Amino acid sequence: MTNIFASAPHQAVRCGARVGQTSRRRYSLATLRNTIAAWRQKTRYRWDLKRISEVNPHLIDDIGLTRREVDEEIAKLPFWQR
Repeated sequence: MTNIFASAPHQAVRCGARVGQTSRRRYSLATLRNTIAAWRQKTRYRWDLKRISEVNPHLIDDIGLTRREVDEEIAKLPFWQR
């Protein structure tokens, strides 16, 4: 059954044919794990910055960050975790 409303490139992709020189990338499970691990590491870092800024704000200068940089990183946490 053909879809007459789909454009030619979309029909080619559905049939498994390549459109021009582009093809869909295949990501491995290892790449997915590494991406999730990086997200978790960034989240932990932001939580630590938040804790340090609340408990010992003078330590922010010791680690070489400004208060503005710390606030920007903390703002990247999801709103329900701030």
